[in-house]
Amino acid sequence: MRTPFALILALVGTWAYAHPPVDGGWTLHDQFDQAFTLNANTRVVMIARSLSSAKLVNSAVEHTPDGYLDERGVVFVADIERLPAVAQAVLVPAMRSARYRILLDREGSVAPRYGGDRDSVQWLELEQGKVTQERRFGDLPSLRQALAGQLPGH
Repeated sequence: MRTPFALILALVGTWAYAHPPVDGGWTLHDQFDQAFTLNANTRVVMIARSLSSAKLVNSAVEHTPDGYLDERGVVFVADIERLPAVAQAVLVPAMRSARYRILLDREGSVAPRYGGDRDSVQWLELEQGKVTQERRFGDLPSLRQALAGQLPGH
């Protein structure tokens, strides 16, 4: 009786080691109201806290193929907490024309965790959900270069 129990414990322990929990996980809804939860496959979180930084992200990815960000493990968070409800009512439907997922931080539950400023795109590199490096981008060429450097599936 002890052998099967010990085997189960060993297997559960092995599974837990192979799939460590994502520290500080969070869930946001995108422009189509689909939930996305930060997971171990997420390698980069880009955060835009202003219209100008959101436009910078859009310019960097608008002509990329469908799935470009997802293939690279990149998610884009738009911090729209400070936008008046009327502006959100207009802008969120307009975001539905984007060919990439835009996670909407409506209550400021995610973006403030990472600090950052309103003038640049915050780029957070993650390993198992933990930030390992932070960069900021204020120009299109450097943001495009960073995205191009995120090879699919790596």
